[in-house]
Amino acid sequence: MSEPVTALPSKEALLEALKVVKDPEIPVNVVDLGLIYEVDIKEGGEVDVEMTLTSMGCPVQDMIQADAELACMQVEGVKKVTVEFVWSPPWSPAKMSEDGKKQMRMFGFNL
Repeated sequence: MSEPVTALPSKEALLEALKVVKDPEIPVNVVDLGLIYEVDIKEGGEVDVEMTLTSMGCPVQDMIQADAELACMQVEGVKKVTVEFVWSPPWSPAKMSEDGKKQMRMFGFNL
């Protein structure tokens, strides 16, 4: 008996799911911060997420990685998630979405 064919998740659905992931020190999600560099969806529901952090050696890197994996696993069609951190190109506030910049200003950050 074969497994039922499940539709692959969309990049948009994965990015939306990742919006629940936040750096505890910054009150903005990782998508609006511009920390998600790539979302690759493979056959079979395997998802690779390439992301960065605002600084190397971030003490909550493992927590953010686990949160990102859990968030993606909530999307229908996802069977496996791999989150990899990259440091090039380095993150800068210029990578933030307009919504992210607005949220940062609301919290008193000057951008």
